[in-house]
Amino acid sequence: MATTISSVLGRARGELRHQPTGVRVRAEWGGETVLDTTGAHLLWEPRRLLCVYAVPEADLRGVTLAPATGEAPLAPEDGVLLPDVPFAAHTTPGESLDLVRGESRATRAVLRPDDPDLAGLVVLDAEALDVWWHEDERIMGHPRDPFHRVDALPSTRRVTVRRGGEVLARTDRAVAVNETGFPMRWYVPREDVLTEVTRTATSTLCPYKGEASYWSAAGADDVAWSYEEPLTEVVPARGHLCFDDTACEIEVEIPVGG
Repeated sequence: MATTISSVLGRARGELRHQPTGVRVRAEWGGETVLDTTGAHLLWEPRRLLCVYAVPEADLRGVTLAPATGEAPLAPEDGVLLPDVPFAAHTTPGESLDLVRGESRATRAVLRPDDPDLAGLVVLDAEALDVWWHEDERIMGHPRDPFHRVDALPSTRRVTVRRGGEVLARTDRAVAVNETGFPMRWYVPREDVLTEVTRTATSTLCPYKGEASYWSAAGADDVAWSYEEPLTEVVPARGHLCFDDTACEIEVEIPVGG
C-alpha cells in the first residue's frame, strides 16, 4: 500500500523537530516496565519519515546506558529516510549508546542528542523494546505522528468490486477510510461480499488502525484485508473487508440525486 511521493516529502523535513506530548508513555522489556513517563517528546530526525520518542533519562527504570558497541550504520546522504533505514543511522549529532538490562543488551538503541533544547532527554529505538503504551492503549509498530490523520466515514456511495469480470462485492453502505498520504480505501460490510473469502496467515500492524488480517478470494491470495479489533480511528470499519485496488477493479458511484 504505497503512499504518495508528495506526502512523504512534505512530512520528512530537513531539520530536527520535536514537540512535547502530554500522554503517559510506558515501555516494557523482558516483561518488566523500563520506562514510565509523562515527559516524552515526539522527535523527528532530519529527513526521517517516522517520529520516535525522546524521554527523560531520569524516567528509565532498571536499565543502564553503556558506550555503544558494534559499527554504526550510515544514513543515505540525501533523500527521505524510510522505515527500513535503521534507527542507529542518525542524521542529527549526538552520542549513540547501548541499552542494557541484566544480560540483555540492545545495541545502539539510544541517542543522547547534542541539541541543548533536548538536554536531559534520550531518544529510544521503538523496535528495541518489546511493548509500548500511550496511556492504556498499546502502540502498534511505532509512535503515532500527530500530523497523520485517519477518518472512517460511513458512505452511501455505491461501491462495486470486480476481479476478472466477476463481481466480488457490491454495497451502498461502505465505510470510506481517508488516511493522510494514502488513496481512499473502501471497506465493505461482510454481508455485502458476494464471493467466498478465506482468512490467510498474513497479518500486518498499523499504528493508526491496528492489526490487519488478510483474506483470499477469487483465486488470489491476500486480496483483501480487515481490522477485526480496530483502534479507535477505524471502529466504524470493524470486520469490513477492503479489497486491494491493485488486484481488483473498484468502482465508486455517486447516488442519483445525491
